Amino acid sequence: MVAVFNKDLLSWYLITLKLRETVDQNLPKSGPSSPSHTIPAPLSQNATHPALTNGESHDNPNPDSNSNQDAKQTLVEIEPVTSIIHGPISQTTSTEPHDSWTTSIQHRLHEARETETKNPWAKLSIYRIPETLREGDEKSFVPQMVSIGPFHHGKEKLREMEQHKWRAMQRMLHRTGHEIDRYITAIRPLEERVRSCYEGHIPMQSHELILCLVLDGTFALELFRGATSRNGFTELGYSCHDPVFATRCAMHSIQRDMIMLENQIPLFILDRLFAIQLDQKEHAGRVARLAICFFDPLMPTDEPLKRRDRARMESSIHKSINAMFDPLSEAGSHCLDVFRRSLLRNGPKPVPPRVWLRRWSRNRPVADKRRQQFIHCVSELQDAGITCRRKITDKFWDISFESRGVLRIPRILIHDGTKSLFLNMIAFEQCHPDMANNMITSYVIFMDNLINTEEDVRYLHDQEIIEHWLGDDSEVAELFSRLCQEVVFDFNDSYLSHLSDHVNRYYSSRWNAWKASLIKNYFNNPWAFISFIAGVILLLLTFGQTFYTVLPYYVPPKN
Repeated sequence: MVAVFNKDLLSWYLITLKLRETVDQNLPKSGPSSPSHTIPAPLSQNATHPALTNGESHDNPNPDSNSNQDAKQTLVEIEPVTSIIHGPISQTTSTEPHDSWTTSIQHRLHEARETETKNPWAKLSIYRIPETLREGDEKSFVPQMVSIGPFHHGKEKLREMEQHKWRAMQRMLHRTGHEIDRYITAIRPLEERVRSCYEGHIPMQSHELILCLVLDGTFALELFRGATSRNGFTELGYSCHDPVFATRCAMHSIQRDMIMLENQIPLFILDRLFAIQLDQKEHAGRVARLAICFFDPLMPTDEPLKRRDRARMESSIHKSINAMFDPLSEAGSHCLDVFRRSLLRNGPKPVPPRVWLRRWSRNRPVADKRRQQFIHCVSELQDAGITCRRKITDKFWDISFESRGVLRIPRILIHDGTKSLFLNMIAFEQCHPDMANNMITSYVIFMDNLINTEEDVRYLHDQEIIEHWLGDDSEVAELFSRLCQEVVFDFNDSYLSHLSDHVNRYYSSRWNAWKASLIKNYFNNPWAFISFIAGVILLLLTFGQTFYTVLPYYVPPKN
C-alpha cells in the first residue's frame, strides 16, 4: 500500500475503473480478463461518476463498505502506473549515515592538526606571485626564455632552452670527468627540504624533481662561472659562436628570467652542486658571490659595483673562500634574495616609530593608499623651496635631506628590465614573513610620491638623478605608478619615515614658501634679478628724495 498525493489523478482513475467495471458486467465473458494494472482508455476530464473525489463522494455522502473496498483496491492497482510516471515511491529517503559524516569531519580536523604541527611555512622562501600583484602584468613575473625550478618546468614556450641545458650538463661532465649519477645521488636526500622551500604542492614525481634541480642548477652554475671567468665562457669550453653562452641579447633575457621570484631554486642546492664540481667541501656563500657578479648588469644604477668590491669578490672566488662580503653576512635563500642583499649592502637600520605612532598605525589598514602619500611631489616641493640634487654614491636607496632645503637623491638607471626587477623584489618583501626590512618597497613608494607627472621626471632628469632608456618621461611616471599598485605598506615602518618628517616640516613653513616664491618670481634669471635690484635702488632713491624734501618743513634751517 502506498500513498498517492495527486487527488485529481486518483479521482480520474477511480472514475475510469468504475466505468470499466460497469461495461464488463454488461458484456459476455469471452476469455481471461485483462490484468489489473492495464491502463484504461482516457476519458474526458468533465465526465462525472459517483466516485471518490478529494477523498469523499459528492453523490453519496455516506458511502457503503463496497465503495471503501473499491477505493482500497484502486490504490493498490494504481501503484504500477504511478511508478512509471513518477518513479518508484519510497516511504523513507536514503541519507548519508551520521557516523560517516562525523568521521569525515574528524579526519579533516586531524589533517589540519598535522599540518599545523609540521609547520610547513617555516622554510618557505620561493613563492607564487599573488594575483593582486601580477594582474595585468604577467610578463614581469613569468619567464619568457628559460625556466629554473619546478614552477614553470615543462612549459611549451620554454622547451627550446632544454636542449641547451643538456648541452651545459654534458660540457660540465666532460670537463670534470664525473657521472651524472654522482649529482643525482647527492641531491636525492635534500628532496623534502627542497619541497618545503616552495609555496604550495609541487606536482612532480621524486625522480622528476631531482633531475630538474640537477639540470637547472648545473645550467645556472655554468652561466655564473662563465660570467666571472677571466676569459669568459671560452674558458669553460664553449664556442665563441655559441647561441646562448656567447650572445649578449640572449644573456640579458636569461638574466631577467633568472631573477624572478617564481623562477628560483634554493641556494643550498647550488652550493652542493658547485662543491661536487670542484671536488671540495661544501661552503655556503661561494655561489652567492658568483650570482652577484652574474646579475651585476641588472643593477638599477649606472655605477653598478665599485671596483674594490668586485675585486674582493673575485679574489674570494678564485683564491680564498674565507673572505666575507657584506651582503652574504647571512645565508641567502636564493638568487633573488642574494641580489637584493647586494643592493642593500650596509643599509641603515629602520628607526622604530614612537609608541603612539606605532599604536595608531596598527589601528589603520596598512593597504590604504592615503597612508602611502608621505611626501609631496617634486613640483609641490619646489613651491616650498625644496630642491633635489644628485648624491654621489652607488647606493641608489641612500637618500638624505639637508636643513637648507636640499633633498639629496642618488642616481638611478631605468631600463627595460627595471620594472620586472623591482616588482619581483617587492613581491618577495610582501610574501616573505622573515624579511628584516622593506627597503625596496619604501624606496619605490617614496619615488612614486615624488613623481606624479612627466614634468617631475624631466626635472629629476635635468638634475641627473634619473637616467632612463625608455621612450619618454611619461613612461617613467607610469612605471613608478604601476610598481606601487596593490602594495601593502605602512610608512611608519619605512627607513625613510624620519626623513619624510623633516621634509614635511620644512614644506609646512610659510617663511620657506614665501622665500621660494620670491626667488622663483624675481631671481629665476639674471634679467629678473637686475630688474629687482634696479627697482630696490629706485625705491631707496625715491624715499631719500622724499625725506629730504619733507625734512625742511619740520626742521627749518637756521639762519
